[in-house]
Amino acid sequence: MLKVYNTLTRSQEEFKTIEPHKVRMYVCGPTVYDHAHIGHGRTYIVYDCILRYLTYKGYEVKYVRNITDIDDKIIKRANDEGVVFSEISETYTASYNEDMANLGLLPPAVSPQATTTIKGIIQFIETLIQKGHAYASDGDVYFSIPACKEYGKLSRRRTEDLKVGARVFPGEKKKDPLDFALWKKAKPEEPSWDSPWGKGRPGWHIECSAMAKEHLGESIDIHAGGQDLIFPHHENEIAQSEAANEAQFATYWFHNGFVNINKEKMSKSLGNMVNLKKLLSKFHAEAIKFYMLSFHYRSPIDFSDGAMEEAARGLDRMYRVLLSVPPSPEKVEPEGSFRERFEEAMDDDFNSAKAMGVLFEMVKEINRLQRKKETLAQAGAMKDLFVELGGVLGLFQANPEEYFKNRPAEGDLDATKVEQLIAERAEARREKNFDRADQIRDELTAMNVVVEDSPEGTSWRIKG
Repeated sequence: MLKVYNTLTRSQEEFKTIEPHKVRMYVCGPTVYDHAHIGHGRTYIVYDCILRYLTYKGYEVKYVRNITDIDDKIIKRANDEGVVFSEISETYTASYNEDMANLGLLPPAVSPQATTTIKGIIQFIETLIQKGHAYASDGDVYFSIPACKEYGKLSRRRTEDLKVGARVFPGEKKKDPLDFALWKKAKPEEPSWDSPWGKGRPGWHIECSAMAKEHLGESIDIHAGGQDLIFPHHENEIAQSEAANEAQFATYWFHNGFVNINKEKMSKSLGNMVNLKKLLSKFHAEAIKFYMLSFHYRSPIDFSDGAMEEAARGLDRMYRVLLSVPPSPEKVEPEGSFRERFEEAMDDDFNSAKAMGVLFEMVKEINRLQRKKETLAQAGAMKDLFVELGGVLGLFQANPEEYFKNRPAEGDLDATKVEQLIAERAEARREKNFDRADQIRDELTAMNVVVEDSPEGTSWRIKG
């Protein structure tokens, strides 16, 4: 039975969908004013894994991940570069989509953009005004916090506390300092759209509510994003969606943890942002996923080059075993409780870290079975299951030979040749041809390669 942690209730609950066997899932996408960074990478790797596991469990998932393509940051960058805002948003939308594809993430069913949802946004705001939850003020439209009795139920913040220090900024004509903008009156030289309140553009929060409603309906099963979105973005989404639709907006709220860099918060001001494109140029995409999924999705990650390199070596060891074992001649379920234990881990709030532990145990078992000719078929069956379960995490989907051929090279060393020699050595040991195995080790030593055998399999490194 799948149990998930719900930020809304601060508890783990049995997962029950609005419609049997169907999941409506909305994940907040990026604001496209720059290239994606490692924090984006973690967020979308996490929800790709959740999407894959729900599909594995037999659910029909409609996954919507939006693009915020009109925002203050986009406008500022366009002004700084002397171009129209759409040039910025289109450039970085293409960059983001390229990164997601290069990570090997499943595409969403729909990837709506704020600028193509303007009509729906305006209709949403009109409904809020009609129901007394919003008001127009000199071309702006604000959501009325005092009219929302349950405001703060997601973030557990009280309006009394929020009012301390809250103020109305110059140019704003709010009735209450906590009220937030649904529609912003156009400023000179800013992009704008016609509306009943004059030319303007939508606020950030209303964009997601309108896109979720348009593509998934008034009530959805899962709404997700990073922890930084709990307040105010997701809190405001709940307020406006439930006020307009008079129905619960989302049953479950998922929030993934932050990525810290060498024990410091990642931020532009600290200059420690890790560009996803640069990371993908240094490491195989699956190595990045392997690293991210080695942690529970709600836990923080302390990223460092050393930790990433260790994860890459771990992935290498697993692919090395896949390279050395032929597939099973028949599709059979191998002995052991590996599938059951893998599912138990993932059923416990998508505990990918625990599920990865099961995969490590499977590698040990494959390595043990493949040492003897008489158990080689069993090793092949275990390998097939390993690849299947790894696929639930979005891992081990590359052809092993292609993996070693395409992964970033280590200096001038021919990594493919090293892998071929190690696979040949494994076969020689299986055949009890120890002279040939020792000969291959000597060849590798001459290449300045150190070979290390362990229960997890054989690994190698450059001597240094």
